Amino acid sequence: MRRNRRNINIVGMLALSVWMGVGCNASGGTESTSVSTDSGPFDHTDTTSDSTRDSSARIDSDSDSDTISADSDHTDDGVCTPPCNAFTPDVPVVGEELSTGSVTTYGSVTTPEFSVGGACNYSATQIQYYAAIHVNIEAGDDLGPWNGGQACGGCLQVRTKTETGWAETFVRVTDRCADEFCGVDLGGAPAAEVMPLGPGRYEGEWTWQPCEGHPEVFDGPTAIWVKDGSNAFWSLIQVRNPLSRVIDISYRKEADTSFTPLPWATEAENFYSVPPEILQDDTPYIFRVSYDSADTQDVTISGSALAAAETTIEL
Repeated sequence: MRRNRRNINIVGMLALSVWMGVGCNASGGTESTSVSTDSGPFDHTDTTSDSTRDSSARIDSDSDSDTISADSDHTDDGVCTPPCNAFTPDVPVVGEELSTGSVTTYGSVTTPEFSVGGACNYSATQIQYYAAIHVNIEAGDDLGPWNGGQACGGCLQVRTKTETGWAETFVRVTDRCADEFCGVDLGGAPAAEVMPLGPGRYEGEWTWQPCEGHPEVFDGPTAIWVKDGSNAFWSLIQVRNPLSRVIDISYRKEADTSFTPLPWATEAENFYSVPPEILQDDTPYIFRVSYDSADTQDVTISGSALAAAETTIEL
């Protein structure tokens, strides 16, 4: 496999929030974590299907915890105003690079569990570093970064204020949180790293980051997965273990020079729809996955390969 920063080519076939409580309850097909008494009553369900992609939050992959973004207040030492786990609920503030607001948890701080895919429809995974991202800014406005599921697979550097200064973790987005005061809602293992006083609502900040270099958010190779039920007349595909947030999946025949983007699916969140004429074509196509980190990955397969339900095609 040949890789570089710009391209990868491979040929193959193949709720009312709680002042001292925490997090989101998984529901309606989202994370089904066995929630302990650490959990609270946020709702992870939403009917958003907006297909408009907003990639304005992309940040430089060279950022580090001391310079989390150009918007950071470098004079802020991350020391909270006690009690640190009782941050006053407020709407999240979304910046071009840095966002701020509540950091909560919907998993157990003491017994982390694996993500079961959440509203991103990844099914059962072996990832313990995952989170839900807010659907709204103001209640019900659908203007948050969830964006109809197009935040799925992206990775976040998350920091919380504590009595001794910033605490930090890294997560992949696998779910949504529709509570009006939700910012980032942690599942699995991260809460233990950034919530020293136990579960609660912490003041925090987060930035989008490339996922590469963080094995804790991967459970296998980056691949296209064909949805169950797909056939020669209807098929949906998604990218699993993506390098960062997916901007689009596009295609062209080998003899062509320009790519055509696949449409964002309306039947399920975090999927792209494959036209029947491709599914019924045995000739080679080049499929390209483009990320908000500026990376791309290519794979050459027959169009009909995407008609095979529950197939995994490694990128």
